[in-house]
Amino acid sequence: MKRKIVEWIRKVLIHTVLPLRKRKELFFSKFYFSIAFRISLNYLRLLLINSVVFCFLFVGVYLGIAAFDNDTLEDQIVSSLTNEETTIADLGERNPYYTEGLSLTITNEDTKEVVFNDIENSIRKRNSFFNKIFYGDVEGQTLLIVKNEQDIKIGNSNYTIYFQFDLTGERLLLTRLLPFVILLLAIFIACVIIYGKKGDEKLFLPMDEMSKLANRLTVNNLQSERINLAGTKNELRDLAETINQMLDRIELSYESQKQFVSDASHELRTPIAVIQGYVNMLDRWGKADEEVLEESIEAIKNESKAMQELVEKLLFLSRHDKKTLKLEKHIFNMRVLVEDMLKETKMVAANRVIETKALEDVAVYGDKQALKQAIRVFIDNAVKYTSDGDSIFISCENKNGDCVISVEDTGIGMTKRDVDNIFERFYRSDHVRDRKISGHGLGLSIAKLIVLKHTGNICVRSQYTKGSNFIVTIPKPR
Repeated sequence: MKRKIVEWIRKVLIHTVLPLRKRKELFFSKFYFSIAFRISLNYLRLLLINSVVFCFLFVGVYLGIAAFDNDTLEDQIVSSLTNEETTIADLGERNPYYTEGLSLTITNEDTKEVVFNDIENSIRKRNSFFNKIFYGDVEGQTLLIVKNEQDIKIGNSNYTIYFQFDLTGERLLLTRLLPFVILLLAIFIACVIIYGKKGDEKLFLPMDEMSKLANRLTVNNLQSERINLAGTKNELRDLAETINQMLDRIELSYESQKQFVSDASHELRTPIAVIQGYVNMLDRWGKADEEVLEESIEAIKNESKAMQELVEKLLFLSRHDKKTLKLEKHIFNMRVLVEDMLKETKMVAANRVIETKALEDVAVYGDKQALKQAIRVFIDNAVKYTSDGDSIFISCENKNGDCVISVEDTGIGMTKRDVDNIFERFYRSDHVRDRKISGHGLGLSIAKLIVLKHTGNICVRSQYTKGSNFIVTIPKPR
């Protein structure tokens, strides 16, 4: 039953409150309100609410003080009557304790006789609240009357004293004071709004600077434009610092992409120039000279193949950068894959000594073709950077369920600077360029991306002129 009631209330709110809220949002969406204006408006709302509350509290405190004074006077009168300093007969027809606005009625409860009364009988009750305060009329004049009564014992007789205080004077004084209080509150609110708005505008200066910076940003000034972080630490300063860090990342990414395009253009320029050269040579002499024709065809085929490999590598990197690279993973035995690659390497690199230190069964969860492509990069580099008679060791080991693949060679090795940069795109060592060893500098970048996609890691050990060792570790399937 409770659930049904809650569900019914929820449906009612959905059909009543939500449409009203949407209409409100739609209405206010037509207007542009700055954040500073919204904060100032919130100041105004809070100040108005607090001002109204203050006025009610001021009136309550003022009347409370008057009531406290009246209670003190009541206690004095009761104390005087009960300590036998004054008798009821001494009152006569006039209240000896008369204070402006105070009237008494004393009734003997034993005989129900009114022994003293100086309350105006002409006061006509108009309205009452709290059973003690009411409005009255005397000859057309509105009075604010506070009444109270106490039971006392004088001698052997019981009496009831009825006190009546006329607070009309206090009410009139309060009526004259309230406009001044409200005026002071209005001046105070105006000052808060004016100076608060200036403070808000100063507070949001970083946002204005951010907006201007965003309008100024172009490709040409991406390096120099940053938000000034000087000043007090606050949330906007943190936001500015975050935006500066974002701009640093964008600049780095842009420079990387620019360098990538430049390097790719440079790598493509050479094969295109070679192809154009041989095409021109064919156009001039190749039609009649079979030797020139055969040489040109062979060169064009080789350069076309190199261009195709380069374009495929660039497409692979582009799919990775766009997060569109998909791997088809399944569990397979890595030992079988490494054995096949070992046989292939022995066939294509017959002038190298291809050996294995260990071949162990190990289950791997991953994309078989992608991992083969990555391992092929390490093997091709080992073949490329070794000479005839050098040794290449390819191994596959199972270490506590993890797959550890090692490709070690006794080739030219690398310097420490080369080891730190070999996984960067298009990076090629200077002494490799001097030896005129072909390559684009993309293979290791692609291999690293594939290994990382399989949550693996690569360890490189190399000594210049002594050889290199690439160790790939792929964690066991979970």
